[in-house]
Amino acid sequence: MSRPFLMKTFFHSAVLVVLLFSAVSYAQDYLPELVKRVKPSSVSIETFNSRGETVSRGSGFFIANDRVITNRHVIERSSRVVITLVDGKKFVAKGVLAVDGEGDLALLQVDVPAGLARPLPIVSRVPQEGESIVVIGNPFGLEGSVSDGIVSAVREISGYGKIIQITAPISPGSSGSPVVNMYGQVVGVATLQAAEGQSLNFAVPAQRISQLKVNDLQTIAALSADSQRNKRANAERSYSQGVAQLSRDDYTRALPFFEKAAELDANYAEAWYQAGFTYGALGRHQDALKASKQAAKLRPEWPETFINIGASSFALSDFKEAADAYKTAIRLDDDNPETQYAYGLTLNRLNKSDEEILAYRRAIAIKPDHANALERLGQAYFKKKRWKDAIATFEQLLIYKPESKNYNFLGESYFEVEKFDDALTAFNNAVGYDADFDQARYNLGRTYVKLKNSAMAQVQYEILRNSSSDWADRLLVLINP
Repeated sequence: MSRPFLMKTFFHSAVLVVLLFSAVSYAQDYLPELVKRVKPSSVSIETFNSRGETVSRGSGFFIANDRVITNRHVIERSSRVVITLVDGKKFVAKGVLAVDGEGDLALLQVDVPAGLARPLPIVSRVPQEGESIVVIGNPFGLEGSVSDGIVSAVREISGYGKIIQITAPISPGSSGSPVVNMYGQVVGVATLQAAEGQSLNFAVPAQRISQLKVNDLQTIAALSADSQRNKRANAERSYSQGVAQLSRDDYTRALPFFEKAAELDANYAEAWYQAGFTYGALGRHQDALKASKQAAKLRPEWPETFINIGASSFALSDFKEAADAYKTAIRLDDDNPETQYAYGLTLNRLNKSDEEILAYRRAIAIKPDHANALERLGQAYFKKKRWKDAIATFEQLLIYKPESKNYNFLGESYFEVEKFDDALTAFNNAVGYDADFDQARYNLGRTYVKLKNSAMAQVQYEILRNSSSDWADRLLVLINP
């Protein structure tokens, strides 16, 4: 090897090391710079009753020069709200412009001198799992509270929407803080929920901020008075607690909050829906059906309620009612592949195979990689002896779900149309994925029989016999008719 080549290689390696070192240094310096830039946008919030006594403390942040977002539970039951900037300057909130009770959000109007407010940009995009985030709060009595972490999960709660789980801890008084990404954009609002001795830290997606409906300005005192009298406001508090528990899949703890919400406001369709969903998750299907039907009565245009009814009816083996419910849900929203798939499963139980096939095909048309629908469609074609359709479907399925049983179905379909070489390949793949799949090994043996390869068929028989499989004798009969 020449000396110039060695020198050139050494030079390139040295440059790479320098670049990697610089990248690490930049990553270490970036977080402090981000915090320094975002912290002035965060505010502390202290609320007072009519006697001037402190009611609660929390945090918030500017989204416009005169608008601050916080959690609704921070300002509830108060008469006056004071906002404190990071430099210590205090301002009294003029009132509330919007409230999202289920998302636990409140939009405050706060008039501050020009230049003091530093609005944060809002992004509607839900962060990805594993994405780095920072929670920047400003609880009363502290100059700032910073915690970093990652998005540990983004949960989709049926009938509610998304909830963001974060590893960054939320300190008491930081409820309402912005959750920002590494670009300083708000991706969520941190919420600290306390229930039955638990502290549940999660974030409401920033998308809900952009969905707030701004109304006429309402004073803090008027909002609190309305909330105390308003059945829905009281029910939403309990509902929000239930959602916090659902974010952890804790259905047992979640259920009492939804039951209470429905009790507080019998016309609260969302509470009935979540009660039905939670009953179903706990296996209490009769209760689930009753609650879901009440939700459907209150909101007959809401397809999710009929999906719940379908799921509960299916669990109770009332397949006709399940089919009717799924059919209604599809009429209200024909773009949901999971509803189409569930409808297909129900039609299978009703022995309506032609309609079942159409349901799976509609699910796949909406979501071409819907592996479960492809699998059931292939099996339905197989049952109807539509071998060519079955082959095409299983070939497509194996792109997404290369499992032993699916290779076996493909092989059996090829076998039926006497494409034995293709069947042989499929069955070899099946036993390759699962050497103990006796049915696939039997199919492999009988394919060798068709190909007049008695020696290899005998090998498969010996394997089956040594494992004491019931398929062994069946194969022996084919080898020695």
